[in-house]
Amino acid sequence: MINVEEKLRALIEEALKAMADERGLVLPERPVIMLERPRREGQGDWACNVAMQMAKTFGMKPRDIALSVVDHLDLESGYLERAEVAGPGFINFFLSPLWAAEVIRTVRHEGKGYGQSEVGKGKKVQVEFVSANPTGPLHVGHGRGAIVGDVTANILAAAGWEVEREYYINDAGLQMTLLGKSVQSRYFEILGRPEGAPMIEDGYKGDYIYDLAREIADRDGEIHLDEPLDASLPVFQDYAVQSILAMIRRDLTDFGVHHDVWFSEKSLYETGAVEKAVEFLKGRDQAYEQDGAVWFRATQYGDVKDRVLFRSNGVATYFMSDIAYHKNKYDRGFDLVIDVWGADHHGYVPRMTAAVESLGRKAEDLRILLIQFVNLLRGGEQVSMSTRSGQFVTLRDVLDEVGVDASRYFFVMRSCDSHLDFDLALAKEASNDNPVYYVQYAHARIHSLFREARGRGIDLPEGEADLSLLEAPEEQALIRKLSTFPDEAVKAAQELAPHRITFYLYDLAALFHSFYNAHRVLDVESELCRARLALLDATRIVLANALALLGIGAPENM
Repeated sequence: MINVEEKLRALIEEALKAMADERGLVLPERPVIMLERPRREGQGDWACNVAMQMAKTFGMKPRDIALSVVDHLDLESGYLERAEVAGPGFINFFLSPLWAAEVIRTVRHEGKGYGQSEVGKGKKVQVEFVSANPTGPLHVGHGRGAIVGDVTANILAAAGWEVEREYYINDAGLQMTLLGKSVQSRYFEILGRPEGAPMIEDGYKGDYIYDLAREIADRDGEIHLDEPLDASLPVFQDYAVQSILAMIRRDLTDFGVHHDVWFSEKSLYETGAVEKAVEFLKGRDQAYEQDGAVWFRATQYGDVKDRVLFRSNGVATYFMSDIAYHKNKYDRGFDLVIDVWGADHHGYVPRMTAAVESLGRKAEDLRILLIQFVNLLRGGEQVSMSTRSGQFVTLRDVLDEVGVDASRYFFVMRSCDSHLDFDLALAKEASNDNPVYYVQYAHARIHSLFREARGRGIDLPEGEADLSLLEAPEEQALIRKLSTFPDEAVKAAQELAPHRITFYLYDLAALFHSFYNAHRVLDVESELCRARLALLDATRIVLANALALLGIGAPENM
């Protein structure tokens, strides 16, 4: 298959060499020719700013260079229909039907591999996401973070990165103690001795705490009632953590989300990683002792004050364990670390970036995606997210109501740094107003047409079809969109922007539906029928590949 982008670069390079020969100039050994997709309709299929780059070499105004490049382009190749100069020297290229045919052939030849690239070149990246404290069920905010992390990992893997997905279990610290005491209190309450362990003011109060306490009561009976509270607390704490983690794992599995590694915060202390990390910082003069505490030199990185790593009582701060955790990540050989956090951690980002630099890494070796708030609606009306009693809308509630595919699509259909309106009623609609239905229906509609074709004895063309017959505006628009999928996949990976795939999918589905509503496929002369079937086969492949990046099914029937 011919790489049209490389072919276009070669044509531009040949034009530049011809211009240089005419002027007795020597070009740089290999000019860097950057191509990009125009932002507006009517500006061609590709745009290039090489004229600006070569102004010094030729000693000419960029626009004059651009005009000369256009004059020297070899249009005999058949891939270029025409080229136009715009503005101060941009060149817009309009590709020919021969190129359009090549797009269809390439998509069908590469199949599931169409859209994959080697941008990552095998470099190692870790995506750490969800990482919810094991103190309760996952809520809708965790659901959005789960899909952003999961799809980000998918698009990085498709771009050639070696990806590892990790869940950081916050199983150390005060919140674990509060969880254990909360379950302990409900245990005493259920067994008729509420005065034995009153509920603490900042304890966890959801119904699931009663469920955990009841399970322990059923298992152990009353044996903990007469034990010292401190002695029995580990029983309640450990049972609660393991039970909640099991529930989180089930929810994520049912959501189509998996993690390669479940990393325990507690293990950082058990293996001595925290102490080793602070000694490492001291050795680099990034940490110092004062007033009985250990401090991080945060002011060296623009912070308003230095930050405590170990308090004067010898207890490590969360910041210290986070530094130790990230040191562990880089020690495992990751070139890039991506953390997916809630937006409430916004102020913590500069501090964590500074910590990474203090470990001897570059700031860009850490990328943090902040997940903004999810606003739940039902038919446009606000859904109450929580109550003072500790009840809240869980991820499981959403999955049970609207299903996995719709949930995944809705959670990732906006940039993660934007607030998201998730309308539960809309997500269940079997209508074109529901974006995930609209996209999946495009795929199912193509399969329905293929079934009808087979019923009429018309086979999908395996070999050549006369693709030059695809001249209608709707056909050309659809082909142009198919050609941009590899670029969109690469940009989504480079920008860590999984929402770009949903935007692309919706636009592709819209162009397909527009084509389908405007043109017959089967009730036309045979060669045109074969060409249109080939076009729809390529469309089917790209729809399925893009849906796969989102972890969403590509149904053949709806």
